[in-house]
Parts: sequence; C-alpha cells; structure tokens
Amino acid sequence: MTQLLKTWTSRPAEESGMTDEHAWIWREMIRAIDWPEMRTARVLDIGCNQGGFLRLLHDLKPFAKGVGVDLAAEAVALADARKGERPLDYIAADRLAAAGLGFDVALSHEVIYLIGDLADHAAQVADVLKPGGSYYAVTCCHSDNPLWAGWRQRIQAFSHIPVPDHSVSDIASAFRDAGFSVAASRFLADAPIPLTGINDYFPTDPERIDLYTNWKLMFRFTRPA
Repeated sequence: MTQLLKTWTSRPAEESGMTDEHAWIWREMIRAIDWPEMRTARVLDIGCNQGGFLRLLHDLKPFAKGVGVDLAAEAVALADARKGERPLDYIAADRLAAAGLGFDVALSHEVIYLIGDLADHAAQVADVLKPGGSYYAVTCCHSDNPLWAGWRQRIQAFSHIPVPDHSVSDIASAFRDAGFSVAASRFLADAPIPLTGINDYFPTDPERIDLYTNWKLMFRFTRPA
C-alpha cells in the first residue's frame, strides 16, 4: 500500500499550475471519450490532483456523479473547495474502492506511469467499474517515448514517490491479464500542438510535436459486460 501524501511533489506551486497547463489536453480527452449516456454516468477520476479535470468535464459533458481520488491530501482539499455546485466528491485514499463501486467511466491523465504495481491497479479498476465500463488512461510517460529516460530522472528528483519505468506493453499486458479488452490510440495525432518554447522536457519544437503526436497515448480498458 502507498502512504497518503500532503503533496505529490516538492514543487506544490507547479501542481497548482497544472490546471492551466493541461487544460488543452483535457479538452482533447473529453472529445475522445466515447460514452453514449454521459448524463447518467458515474465517473471516477483516478489521481484527480486539484480537481480541474472533473470540473471541466462536467462543464462540457454533464454527468450524474463524479468522484476524484488522490494520494495527496492537500490537493484533494483544494479540489473539494473548488467544486462549486457540481455533483462531485473528492477523496484522499490509496485504494480506489474508497471512492465507491459501480462507476461507468474511469479516467486518468499522466497518473498510470506513477503506479508501481500495474497488476494491482488493474484489479482495483476492475473492482470499481461496472461490467462494460471503460477506463481511459492517457500518458506519454513510458519507456517507448524517446525522451522518457531524461524525463524520468527529472521527475524523480522532485517526486515524493518512486517513478517506475513502464513500457506500453507493460501497461497493456497488466490489463489484458486482468480480463480487460485493451485498445490504444495516438491520442493527439490530429490535434494542434501549442508551441510554447523549449524547456527541460522539450529541447526543440520538433521534439515537442513528435512527442505529443506519436507518444502521447490514450489507452481504453473495457471491463467485459
């Protein structure tokens, strides 16, 4: 079991900035979610951080109930304070079952790469999803990404938990072994990529384009009906 944390990283100010930084990606995720009855859906956000994704999802595609779960207690408290009148709950927990059972849709953005035990994660998702439910997990943090080795070192320097080194096949295999049907797409292949300049993660604009176009993946894990 993973202990609860105050914050994910030693850079909490950067965590607060993730809502603005990730909003364009979250919008692409919301467009890609293929769930026919969203208004009646129960939605689970795995690794919700400060709650921005669920708020945006409800504003753009209203759903019946949403629950966010995260290890970082301070982030969860901020998420709860910001939910307004939306039908959202946020929970600090290290097991998904704490959020309840019977979810139609589960989602995560750049969370699955931090899961040390993928088999256990897949089993937990199977427990909380309804039969026929789907888990959409988006990540570019995997060992098939040519920039990952450098990224992993940087992330580990400020992360409060160990950063694993999973491949695309590792992720897919864990969920196939748990009985899910597994599909994946190059998530941002057709999206305009904001070119905001070079930084420690993107040495050049072409590398940013290549990374998002080819290595930012959306997995869809569907529990058998």
